[in-house]
Amino acid sequence: MSNITSKIELTVELDANRVPEKLHWTAQDGGISNEEAKAMMLAVWDSKTQETLRIDLWTKDMPVDEMKVFFHQTLVAMSDTFNRATQDEKMTATMKDFCDYFAEKLEIKK
Repeated sequence: MSNITSKIELTVELDANRVPEKLHWTAQDGGISNEEAKAMMLAVWDSKTQETLRIDLWTKDMPVDEMKVFFHQTLVAMSDTFNRATQDEKMTATMKDFCDYFAEKLEIKK
């Protein structure tokens, strides 16, 4: 039996001050090829150190109103993932309540 490998690639173009100007990503298995993005969050679990390692990047032209929506949608997605991973319905509901509160306070329309 051979292992199957799937590759996800991120490309970051930086300005002279090393501030992201452009972000592109490719995930061939998902049908994504060199698509532009304005922001990204990547979290990786390091089992040895029991720590989350993160890369959070956004381009300097990412509008603040879009960043707020990006955060809201990411929080909602994390709630869904938490539920799938743990089946903890009670905490998932609490997380969803926070997502609703977050959207309300930022006046993000659903």
